[in-house]
Amino acid sequence: AAVSSFGISGTNAHIILEQVPENKPEAANADDEPGELPWVLSGRTPDALTAQAERLLAHLEADPDLRPADVGYSLATTRARHDQRAAVIGTDREDFVRGLTALARGEAAAQLVQGTGTADRTAFVFPG
Repeated sequence: AAVSSFGISGTNAHIILEQVPENKPEAANADDEPGELPWVLSGRTPDALTAQAERLLAHLEADPDLRPADVGYSLATTRARHDQRAAVIGTDREDFVRGLTALARGEAAAQLVQGTGTADRTAFVFPG
């Protein structure tokens, strides 16, 4: 179906309406595990970041049924961001344990990326 409108001032509008396709995309299964995930951690100081890794390791040991995707989501959406930052990248629980252990010990690991963040700043842009 189509709708046309011609205004007195010369405005011309035309819209074409179409029926919604019959095939709906399949919803993702909650049991499907995603590929690699980041677990983001931060601390005010390097020692605080190390302590955060130790607490997360203890939490993982206390609850072996935690899903990596759930932990990653919670870390990314519910934690404050501080200057000292780290990301542990993994596909399964063992990857995350290796990365967190390396972070807690101050060692390097393939699953671990560390850096220093900066505070957010607002910029005002006034284009031409």
